[in-house]
Order: sequence, then structure tokens, then C-alpha cells
Amino acid sequence: MEMWFMLAALLAAMPGPPPKAVMPKGEIEQITLAPMFRYRFMCSEHPVGELDYAGDALGTDCLVFGGMDGDSGFARLYRRDGHANADWYGWHAEVLAPVDGVIAFVYDNPRVNTPGTLGPPPAGTVRIRTPDGAIVTMGHLAELRVHVGETVEAGHVLGVDGNNGNARAPHIHVGAYREADNTPLQIRWDLRALARTQPFRESGD
Repeated sequence: MEMWFMLAALLAAMPGPPPKAVMPKGEIEQITLAPMFRYRFMCSEHPVGELDYAGDALGTDCLVFGGMDGDSGFARLYRRDGHANADWYGWHAEVLAPVDGVIAFVYDNPRVNTPGTLGPPPAGTVRIRTPDGAIVTMGHLAELRVHVGETVEAGHVLGVDGNNGNARAPHIHVGAYREADNTPLQIRWDLRALARTQPFRESGD
């Protein structure tokens, strides 16, 4: 019986789905974010209609890349064959707040997925409410270092890059929407701030 109570408590603590996104009929509004990593990273965007929920819709999945200092000079997402999380350059890299605001929601998912295997939702999540009423959602974090109600500035460490939830590899999903009407926003990056990120270097280089 005690096991069932523990299971019920665990399920009650899990977040429900976010609200459905309301896609604008005209031009898509944009939001400019500061870099989420201290290292250079690349992103793959979710186009209109691919994801339905606010914070997911129009979001982008970002991964730290490295390998530029290797023999080939080509950017790579992982060392060796990528079958271990530690092979990925972004694994456990510090994740930075991309905006100023107040922490509106946190969910810490301790599960660790195996690369190549899709895990179950929900992901480790942080949501930040900006002064102008946007919610910026970041997913697949681990080892969260913030709490609800905390005020953060862009660059504040939120946690580390993880591989949990509906993910196959270490990365961070970021999405944004207007809280008042759940309208998703297109992500843009502050290119001046991005210039301050560093190429990934192996320890000891």
C-alpha cells in the first residue's frame, strides 16, 4: 500500500501539459535571446505545425558543437561514436538564462536517456517570465539550480545540459510564447552576445 501512495505522490508532482499554442494568422512575432551556452552551439528549428503546445511550437533544439580543433576542422556534435552521453560536447555544459525575468516553473527530471533512445516526457524544464509578458521555456535540463519566484538575469546558470524527457541526445529545447494568449514567438539570437561565446576546447588544450 505504501508503494501506491508513493506512486500517487510522484504522479501528482509531475507537470501536466502546457496550453495549446494559438498560431497567429499574420506575421509571426519574434523574441531575441541571449546565448544559452558559453560555447558555440547550433540549432534546429521547429516549423509551423510541427509541435502543438505553447513553449514547444516554433521552438528550436540547440546543441553544443566541437571538433573544430581536430585534424579535419569540421564541426561535430560528439566525439567517438556518440553512443555515450559523455561523447556529446554539450553533455553537462552549463545552461544559461537567455533572458531577464522571474522563474515561473521548474521540473527536475532525474532520468538519463541513452543516446539514440527516445525517453518519455516530461523533460527537465525551466520557464522564465519576462517583464513584457513572455514565457521562455527551456527543456531537457538536468541538475537544476533555480527555484520558482527567483529573479534571474541573462547569463544566470539554470542547470546543465541533459538528456531526459522526449529526447534522444543531449540538447536544450527553447521556445517562447505570449502568456496572455499563448501565441508562440519565433526565436532569434542576439548576435553581439553570441560573439562572446567560445569555441569548445577539450580539457587541457
